[in-house]
Amino acid sequence: MINNKELWFITGSQHLYGAAALEQVANHTTTVVNGINDQAKLPVALRQKPVVTTSEEILQVCLEANADRNCIGVVVWMHTFSPAKMWIRGLTCLSKPLCHLHTQFNAEIPWESIDMDFMNLNQSAHGDREFGFLMSRMRKKRKVIVGHWQSPAVQRKLNVWSRVALGWSEFQNLQVARIGDNMRQVAVTEGNKVSAEMRFGFGVNGYSVADVMAHREAASDAATTQLVEEYESAYDLPPALVSGGAQRESLLEAARIELILKSFLEENNFGAFTDTFENLGEFKQLPGIAVQRLMQQGYGFGGEGDWKTAALLRCMKVMGEGLEGGTSFMEDYTYHFTPERSYVLGSHMLEICPSIASGQPSCEIHPLGIGGKSDPVRLVFDGKPGSALNASLIDMGNRFRLLVNEVESIAPQHPLPKLPVARVLWDPKPNLDVAATSWILAGGAHHTVYTQSLTTEYLEDLADIAGIELLVIDERTRVRDFKDDLNANEAYYHLFQHGY
Repeated sequence: MINNKELWFITGSQHLYGAAALEQVANHTTTVVNGINDQAKLPVALRQKPVVTTSEEILQVCLEANADRNCIGVVVWMHTFSPAKMWIRGLTCLSKPLCHLHTQFNAEIPWESIDMDFMNLNQSAHGDREFGFLMSRMRKKRKVIVGHWQSPAVQRKLNVWSRVALGWSEFQNLQVARIGDNMRQVAVTEGNKVSAEMRFGFGVNGYSVADVMAHREAASDAATTQLVEEYESAYDLPPALVSGGAQRESLLEAARIELILKSFLEENNFGAFTDTFENLGEFKQLPGIAVQRLMQQGYGFGGEGDWKTAALLRCMKVMGEGLEGGTSFMEDYTYHFTPERSYVLGSHMLEICPSIASGQPSCEIHPLGIGGKSDPVRLVFDGKPGSALNASLIDMGNRFRLLVNEVESIAPQHPLPKLPVARVLWDPKPNLDVAATSWILAGGAHHTVYTQSLTTEYLEDLADIAGIELLVIDERTRVRDFKDDLNANEAYYHLFQHGY
């Protein structure tokens, strides 16, 4: 998927300075694009487009970007002064994510040789402000990156934005399979799927367990045996699950479920899915290890029918592909209150992605008190210590809200011998009191996407591209200020919705 995607680099100028100047602009653009491709380690290629100098050229390149399925976004730079009214028609129709790179070809002023020809050619300090005014006047959401194009800081920001553009591109094509409905009587996992498709592009549709089980042929004896051998080589198994063990059949059944689920997802080109323990149908056990391993392969997942979290997880998996750390479905499960410091233990019944494990997971089988099925097989592990965040996508009725809490994950303070699930212990910023108070005031869900691959910057860029509300809880958060932000956002999005 990523190999086919690209960002378009569009340089703006005009004919006022003559053909020789335009030739230099084009040559400088080639050097910049080649340099960024060589140095910035972007996940996709940056493709140079011809310098645009007229309203018609700008409109044409924006229309071409919209129509090109491989173009995931455009990076725009005003090398000289490019009168911004020329950009109105093009920017009005542009539907791809937009990054404004405010840079210049030379890093330093050539003090001894600088003259007016140099000034006219290298005036992005002038031209980019003109361009910036128009985008602000048009209320055009965009990423602004300032600095010399060879700067590591600039290249890092461009790398972040390009990954977010990839995630947004995934949203445009993502299909989420909702296997069963959501957990009964639960509010936050509901939402308007039509509004979500209009806003983000991803589609959510319902399927029964029978639709999944129609793929039984994928779980042949040979395929099941091969997958179980993979389990045996990758994980430590208790005596009950090894060949000849008392619960060996449960391991075989878990492998069949994984094969059947994956066949269902692959045949229908689903990138994310949900299930619920209240609608297991012909599943003999709640999918545990199957869901965990599918998440590790890049699929989005949400428990109890939580399609918003499933879609967000898939998007964030795409954004974080190849980066250090992992990304997983998560749930705030229980607290550790102490006078010194309080922590959150995050977990779920079974479905936590092994990409966040601190060591090799163990493959275990234990009873599950809900669902009314056989004991499920699952991977058990502790999460990796380090910086992380939890993100929640929620439907507020008149808008979508993306809520982020930065956290610091730590190793469990004591062994957990009787807790047979994957789990993570974290210290929410600035502390549990402020973080939980703010989260609850914002209507944050109990399900989240937990990541150690991505930072808040990625989600800020994603919210800007999507045109949705972003609220961040970090070390600077104060409840009184957070309440003010909530109230101000209510007014802003009310006006925004009505076109003011």
